[in-house]
Amino acid sequence: MVAIIKTSHSIRSVLNYNENKVQKGVAEFIGAGNYPVDVEKLTYFAKLNRFTKRLALNENTKRNSVHISLNFDPSENHSKDKLMGIAEVYMDKIGFGKQPYLVYQHHDAGHPHVHIVSINIERDGRRIDLHHLGIRKSEPARKEIEKFFGLVKAEGRKNREQFNLKPISISRVRYGKIESKKALSNVINTIINEYKYSSLPELNAVLKQYNVLADRGSEKSRVFLASGLVYRILDEKGNPTGVPIKASDFYFKPTLKLLGEKFKQNQIRKTSDKVRVKNAINMALLREHAMPVSKLAKLLEKEGICTVFRRSTEGMLYGVTYIDHTTRNVFNGSSLGKEYSAKAIEERCGLRDAVKDKNNQMYEKLPSKESLIDNLQYQKENLNIPDLVKILDLLTHAEYTSDCIPNHLKKKRSKKRKRGLS
Repeated sequence: MVAIIKTSHSIRSVLNYNENKVQKGVAEFIGAGNYPVDVEKLTYFAKLNRFTKRLALNENTKRNSVHISLNFDPSENHSKDKLMGIAEVYMDKIGFGKQPYLVYQHHDAGHPHVHIVSINIERDGRRIDLHHLGIRKSEPARKEIEKFFGLVKAEGRKNREQFNLKPISISRVRYGKIESKKALSNVINTIINEYKYSSLPELNAVLKQYNVLADRGSEKSRVFLASGLVYRILDEKGNPTGVPIKASDFYFKPTLKLLGEKFKQNQIRKTSDKVRVKNAINMALLREHAMPVSKLAKLLEKEGICTVFRRSTEGMLYGVTYIDHTTRNVFNGSSLGKEYSAKAIEERCGLRDAVKDKNNQMYEKLPSKESLIDNLQYQKENLNIPDLVKILDLLTHAEYTSDCIPNHLKKKRSKKRKRGLS
């Protein structure tokens, strides 16, 4: 079993996420804990009011909601009663046994799993500490539950046998297939709550994987000047299509203000999450001395990391973003370190050193600086932008000589005497 805990400042958005899944027929509401009404009689407002009344006891707590998913091995097929028993024991062991909570069984992934919705405000108004809840209580609880219920253990297995947990159960938005707002709502709500990003470009790197764009407009547009935000559907070529929808028109309000709070929260990431991406890049580059960046992207894709390259209209690479679907982190290349930026990755892939390889097709027409200079005047009419870039790269490429003068033979410089200030 794998337990994933997410915290939120809005219990309504977490509840709506699961209720929308029920309405679409890809999830079931299977039970509740510490609710005074039978499960069959629980309406949407009854579920929500139980939470909001408790949250009113402590309005100073911002992160007051928890969204937990308990994920099981694909080979397991548990009954609803057993899933409720597992959820009840788990909530009790992490200190939420007396809290109101709702349990939903989802059917939209390749493995069985349940989602638990709850809050961390107790009946006396005190706050349950969520800091390191996973390490302090969830991990020990998970191991005990695996043993008690005879579940497939998540540890001690080979990588190829690890749980194949889908990061998000959403598909690409296709204009005209289903209602635009409904399709956008599902993608946006899932991604902004499931992934960690620290800027709008990083968020868009994930959204574009699902044909969605968060757009502020041009700097002189009415939307930009009013600090607004609209969401657009992209076609297969990445161009906006259809009518944009304001962020404020969605029930969970994914406005620029809300995203700004997310950016601040996600500034600090786990060191292990960054190390995982860096190690994957380093290992991929060790396999071959030189390869195109497209091949690097394919190697990283096998590790669950999507690489987004940004190029100019001339085809020059100027930016790179890494999306780790396993840890659900988005990193701009330079945020991982200079050696993971676009320019450095291009160099590490061997493209800039390919001039030394005479058999490399990229430079087969540019064998040396001397020949380039001699023939430049005859070729200038046929040169295009990429050729000029290659020429400039060669002409500005630093050359090193092995000739050196021993230190004892070098002429010593005479030190200039500093004049005193009058």
